[in-house]
Amino acid sequence: MSASRIIVAGSLNADLTIYTERLPSPGETLHGHGFAVNPGGKSANQAVSAAKLGGAVTLLGAVGQDANGEMLLASTSSAGVDVSSVKRVAEPTGVAVISVDARGENSIIISAGANATLSPADMAPALFEGAGVVCLCLEVPLETVQAAAQAGHDAGATVLLNLSPYAPITTELAQLTDVLLVNSHEASEFLGGFAMPAADAPVDEWRGAIEKFAGRGLNKVLVTLGAAGSLVLDSTNSAAPVVRIAPTQVNAVDTTGAGDAFTGGVAARLAAGDTLVAAARYASVAAALATTKKGTQAAYATAAELSSAE
Repeated sequence: MSASRIIVAGSLNADLTIYTERLPSPGETLHGHGFAVNPGGKSANQAVSAAKLGGAVTLLGAVGQDANGEMLLASTSSAGVDVSSVKRVAEPTGVAVISVDARGENSIIISAGANATLSPADMAPALFEGAGVVCLCLEVPLETVQAAAQAGHDAGATVLLNLSPYAPITTELAQLTDVLLVNSHEASEFLGGFAMPAADAPVDEWRGAIEKFAGRGLNKVLVTLGAAGSLVLDSTNSAAPVVRIAPTQVNAVDTTGAGDAFTGGVAARLAAGDTLVAAARYASVAAALATTKKGTQAAYATAAELSSAE
């Protein structure tokens, strides 16, 4: 089966990263080391991940007419992403300010910049013709995300929504979403403060969460659990409604963008015809390998590298 096309609609950011022994407390100043400016943004990262894993990817987004915009276009296109629909605008390219500690954990603040100019008008239905998967996040205006989801749905694509950075979404967007991707904290917020089971809880304890998601119109949900792996929740699969995906053990250097590597891996394998469980298992390896190097896009594995690691 030949893979279908992947549309990734959303953000492109320049990542301003500094490394430090530990993350600062409020009001505290620490010495850091190793400042770097790298291409990032959740959507650009997801597009690069999917492309490096063999996907045919088109990115819809916006960057400024500045050096950061040039860097992002060069990075994504060199990974094989079609960037012909990324627009150039007067606003500066979006940025993310990132701190990474000695354990590879991070804290991130983003400034939207050009990303805020991406509008529903940029989600023309013609751009989505023939798409098999549409990959979305919440780093651009919500109405734009919903327009992209609608266009993807109308084109018959699988709409994959990464609910990050967390924000409430409309009932309409939830109903347009075929697969929701969240971490445990985002899942709890989305379900109105529902107490999520512990990462190592027996799978039966996740049945309540499945019912809650189904009540919001979401039957297929991926819950990422960091170093504990992930879960596939599928209320349409009575034989196996909860499947635990074991983590791939690595020595993590920088966890920045690992979730985007996972999302891109899921998109690539869904576009290739895999089941959601098989896609999540594949993506779990991609995410783990992404943590073994500093940065995001340059750290993502190719399909060949991932095959060697499995």
